[in-house]
Amino acid sequence: MTPPPIVSVVIPAYNAAWCLGRSVESVRAQTFRDFELIVVDDGSTDGTGAVLAALDGEIRVVRKPNGGLSSARNAGIAAAEGRYVAFLDADDWWLPEKLARQVELMEARPELVFCSTTTAVRTPEGRMLPDWRCGEGSGTLLERIFAANAHVAGSGSAVLARREAFARTGGFDESLRSLEDIDMWMRLASLGEYACIDAPLTVIEKRGDSMSGNLDVMRASAIAVMKKNRPLLPAGKQGAFWRAAYAGMLGDYAKWEYRRGRRGLAVFHLLQGLLLSPLGRGRLLAGLLLAVLAGQQL
Repeated sequence: MTPPPIVSVVIPAYNAAWCLGRSVESVRAQTFRDFELIVVDDGSTDGTGAVLAALDGEIRVVRKPNGGLSSARNAGIAAAEGRYVAFLDADDWWLPEKLARQVELMEARPELVFCSTTTAVRTPEGRMLPDWRCGEGSGTLLERIFAANAHVAGSGSAVLARREAFARTGGFDESLRSLEDIDMWMRLASLGEYACIDAPLTVIEKRGDSMSGNLDVMRASAIAVMKKNRPLLPAGKQGAFWRAAYAGMLGDYAKWEYRRGRRGLAVFHLLQGLLLSPLGRGRLLAGLLLAVLAGQQL
């Protein structure tokens, strides 16, 4: 019998005919070759199926009714046979050394549950934005993700994780409409360690019509993620530390709301954060509040 692959690559695809070929070819161009490629067609209504039919080579296709990104990733994990699972969104792509560098890292450090890479960020027009760099900070990994939700560089398109860890976490939360990746990284962080390769081996496109543009959905999901995973923190961190992290998250969304012209909502969330953590985040949030009230640029 053929031994299972070392890596299972999972690409969730919903109406991705316009970009799927690029992501698939970036996987095929990997210098590390011991992988299987699983594309989950999440109920696409465009030409995604035709694109998959036209792509030559070994691709395992999982077809399912549309259920969202978490549902598609979970379907890919269920079909995976590899020791590791690597995710790639259909509109993103990898550089050729990405899998090789990550597998080498994971094999050398058995304490790692997952890893990612610094990620290049560009617009659809090809303009490069600042890289999404490996996160820094003090405290445990879980504490760093609570303090900065974007701590795991590249997130859904850069992470490679041990497959058995997903059985222990219960998979991606299909009730979340956004930030399902942050939720998963928090739960993986409760199992073990994480590392980041400080080289831009993943490329993501930042588009105006992406989920990241829907602040209301993102904020609601961020609140749900921060609350549901609070019990994962050590008992001593579930009080003032958690409130400070939660207030900091509200401050981040207040800045984005203000930049979108939603000044009243920004003021509300800054005041909410100040009440929640006057000592831990008071100076930061008060400064933001004064700037918003004065109409200054943030």
